Amino acid sequence: MNTKLYVGNLPYETTESELQALFGAAGEVSTINIVRDRATGQPRGFAFVEMSDATSAQRAITELDRKQLGSRSLTVNEAKPMEPRSGGGGGGFGGGRQRREPRW
Repeated sequence: MNTKLYVGNLPYETTESELQALFGAAGEVSTINIVRDRATGQPRGFAFVEMSDATSAQRAITELDRKQLGSRSLTVNEAKPMEPRSGGGGGGFGGGRQRREPRW
């Protein structure tokens, strides 16, 4: 069973091949997803790395958390499911149309 890891505080110029080499030393890497800004396409400084098994994932956390990459100290831990956002939603311009009595 694959285990997804959160990798934070990445240098913006980090590539998928660099992450593959870094995490590949701890075990088999299934997928790598460097998160990018939707509008600009620029990296946002974090990624998700999916390891093929829990043992490899734990080894990656132990070996790579707080490891220096470039001028930054990485944060590596098990990814948590995204929590639902509060605030409801809908947005827009309020409710439906209100009926008004004519002004005679």
